[in-house]
Amino acid sequence: MAQLSLRGEPLLFAGQPADIRAVLFDKDGTMSQSEPKLLALATSRLRHCLSLVQDPEKAPLEALLRTVYGLHGSGATLSLDPAGITAVAARDHNLVSTAVALTLVGHGWPEALALAEHTFELADLDHPPAQQATDTTDGLVDFLDALQHGAVACAVISNDDCSGIQRFLDQHGLSAHMASIWSADHVPRKPDPQAIHLLCDTLGIPPAHCALIGDANSDLGMAREAGVAVMLGYRGGWRRPVPLEAGYLLFDHWQELAVVPDQGVSMATGGAEAEP
Repeated sequence: MAQLSLRGEPLLFAGQPADIRAVLFDKDGTMSQSEPKLLALATSRLRHCLSLVQDPEKAPLEALLRTVYGLHGSGATLSLDPAGITAVAARDHNLVSTAVALTLVGHGWPEALALAEHTFELADLDHPPAQQATDTTDGLVDFLDALQHGAVACAVISNDDCSGIQRFLDQHGLSAHMASIWSADHVPRKPDPQAIHLLCDTLGIPPAHCALIGDANSDLGMAREAGVAVMLGYRGGWRRPVPLEAGYLLFDHWQELAVVPDQGVSMATGGAEAEP
């Protein structure tokens, strides 16, 4: 158990410094610098879907899919909406949304669903999941090390599947830092608050002794409803501004957080001082 501070200020629960025994992390955009990988996947899906329809459908379908996928700009300015479906939702929700876009340009549902499934299969050939690698967000590993030194358990709660989460952890040697994961393969998946309760059950730590760090209002709202002690919104994982509600505690760099174990020894991740 430990206390956390943000920019030198202790994080509170019920008016007292929160007794944090576990930190629950979102993955994409929080632990993982996922935007380049997700941009490549979304543009590949867009290209293949357009290749499967007739010419009169291409322009309206492209406009729909760019909106659905949260794609902004082009070329060197191409970016992803941090709150969009590509950034936040599980694969099956992305597939269904693609099928819905196809119905809006005139396809019946069975055909639209089949075209969407074929689109995703073709995109997977361009970007095999086993070959996809993403960097960690800057400073994350130092913060995880500080949590481990402070005897604070860590877990991942993500709408990626189990294999995708485990592959990311293994690529960066982080598996030993994580006591548990909760993925899109689990029921219920986030943002259902029950996902938090069940994940906390696997840790043997109640939500009132946990912190959650995520990059979406849905993550933070889920944690609040589940009774999590501390909710932190991370904004450093995307090119576009992350539209997090101002009522939450927000930060941009892992160095802004520090871990203070019971014995009172400060384990700062980057030596950041409190902002005036």
